[in-house]
Amino acid sequence: MKEKPKKMTAAQRHKLKQFVKELDPITGRHTELVSVYIPQDYDMNKIIQHLQQEQGTASNIKSKATRDNVQSALERMIQHLKLFKRTPEHGLAIFSGNVSEREGQQDFQVWSIEPPIPLKQRLYRCDKRFVLEPIAEMCEEKDIFGLVVMDKREGNIALLKGKTILPINSATSAVPGKTRAGGQCLDPETKVLLDNGKLTSIINVQIGDILKSYDFEKKEIIKSECLDVFQTEKRFILRIRTTDEITINASKDHTFFVKKEGMIVEIKADNLKKRDILFHMESENRIMELEIKSIEEEPGVFLLVDIAVESQNFIANGLIVHNSAPRFERLREGAAKDFMKKLADMMKDAFLENKDLRGIIIGGPGHTKNDFAASNYITDQLKRKIIAIKDLSYTGEFGLQELLDKSSDVLAEEEVMEEKKIVGKFFNLLATKEKMVTYGEKQVMEQLKAGTADTILLSEDLDDQTIEDFEQEAEKMGSTIAIISTETREGVQLRDIGKIAAILRYEVQN
Repeated sequence: MKEKPKKMTAAQRHKLKQFVKELDPITGRHTELVSVYIPQDYDMNKIIQHLQQEQGTASNIKSKATRDNVQSALERMIQHLKLFKRTPEHGLAIFSGNVSEREGQQDFQVWSIEPPIPLKQRLYRCDKRFVLEPIAEMCEEKDIFGLVVMDKREGNIALLKGKTILPINSATSAVPGKTRAGGQCLDPETKVLLDNGKLTSIINVQIGDILKSYDFEKKEIIKSECLDVFQTEKRFILRIRTTDEITINASKDHTFFVKKEGMIVEIKADNLKKRDILFHMESENRIMELEIKSIEEEPGVFLLVDIAVESQNFIANGLIVHNSAPRFERLREGAAKDFMKKLADMMKDAFLENKDLRGIIIGGPGHTKNDFAASNYITDQLKRKIIAIKDLSYTGEFGLQELLDKSSDVLAEEEVMEEKKIVGKFFNLLATKEKMVTYGEKQVMEQLKAGTADTILLSEDLDDQTIEDFEQEAEKMGSTIAIISTETREGVQLRDIGKIAAILRYEVQN
């Protein structure tokens, strides 16, 4: 079985970052700062021999000041390396040079660090600055996850890098809502004929109700189930009156069945004309033809209603009218496909070439996320990287955070979840068993020295000396140190109560 790569802890990463932070500002006047990287399992004696050879080579440097500085830096480094009996387990990075800020003076310093993960690179260099890139790269989070939150309205793409959510892109869909049913709507008080023979206002019709409808091919009344209900607002309505004094108020887009040259055609209300012939259901077995007597346009703000039925028509104020649902649903389906394709393209741009991407987590309200994850719009390479699909209440920024919170099962080994778990445990105990926790620099240090502190939570906002003091004391007492970033909500909470807290081994009287 292949051995799983080692991961550094938050404390180790913080220590490494601080090491880089300390050395990065240092500059030499010439190429006199020495950087050496000794890889894992490499013979320390060979490195020392190499540095001794470089001392001899440095004698050829023309500038006496530079020559002296390089040779002295190499000598200090050689003497430091001789303190090691063997190469440390993960290798060693060592740096040496004259760091005096005043020209002509000498202040030779040597720094070395054993990285928390194996060092693979061998390097020797003299330059004006120390070579810190290999260590700095170790500090970077390598495990990256892709986050996608979506519903039929909007989608957001982000990366989870360590503890930080990095938004990349977002998109909104052109899928029309059910409250905008293509404009094909009627006055809310329009009377609709139910299958039981009763009339009800269209605004009272519910999904599942059975209505009467008409089969033009068979020329008979049939049953038709209501599949959906839509509402919208319009600035105009048309009042259509027939010769039998039947009136129906409709939007300009509502479709009617009209007899033209012996054929039945579908015409929008806005294109109807006087003397056009509509169909009226007079009784169960009799359909009459009525001419349009007048059409009046009325401006205003009108709430209008439409319904979707199986047979695509229903009886409204006695007239056979079309429902808008089939065409509307085709529009919705087309817009939904376009949106999914756009979101999949965004995923491809954001994730496909990312070699550090460990997996993709998709979340969102409703079933749209599942349809998307199973669709052919996502490339096979990315589809294979989908490791979880989560039900959410939100999209957007809140949805991304909710997705992170709900993905603890798949991110269990990730540092971000460990931090959230530890800080969450502290605040839970603070609320339920306050004698099991303490916070504040003085209080925590007292409990740490007394041997009662189990886990010490330190905000990364603390100064280096404070962190070092706690780490040294924790090592004596066998306590665990957790460095908590301020990039999570939990980390901000810790910072706001003083940056230092502790979970105790047992209840302690304050």
